[in-house]
Amino acid sequence: MNLANQDILKNIIEQCIKEDRKAQKQLYTLYYGKMMNVCLRYTKNADDAQDLLQDGFVKVFKHLKEYDFKGSFEGWVRRIVVNTAIDFYRKYKDVNFVDDSDNRILEISKVESADSIYSNFGVEEIMVSIQQLSPVYRTVFNMYVLDGFSHKEISEELNISEGTSKSNLSKAKHNLQEILLSRAKVKQHG
Repeated sequence: MNLANQDILKNIIEQCIKEDRKAQKQLYTLYYGKMMNVCLRYTKNADDAQDLLQDGFVKVFKHLKEYDFKGSFEGWVRRIVVNTAIDFYRKYKDVNFVDDSDNRILEISKVESADSIYSNFGVEEIMVSIQQLSPVYRTVFNMYVLDGFSHKEISEELNISEGTSKSNLSKAKHNLQEILLSRAKVKQHG
């Protein structure tokens, strides 16, 4: 972001802190697309993503005074939105994380070697496929692969062991590969 745009953003943020509705709408509009994409990765449908986005922006506006203008504002907003998505899944009592002591961890090398399958699909098709993962696998996959959390951070955020995080990631990758292979077969015969 160039200096002029940084000044404009800083002005919008300062107006939002003063609860200026017009500035809040500007800020929301400015980051809507990118943050909606983040929310879509964590949910199964657009309605849930929209709810997450709204909740995330409520938190952004509530904590805007805490932003210190150091580092990327977009990154700061993104972290709040991702944490909102994580909180969303913590609320589900029926969502159980697979315990690595009960299940063998898939060999990551087998899954990783199949990464070339991803090159056969566009980003939108991959995102739709990620949405087909179970909420548990989708959450761990997104946190690790797309949002850069470590297994230690995932284990702390989701209250699971690091081994369980690794197991869920491996299984998420395997399931995503299966979903994409299925899509590839449909494409070939369709």
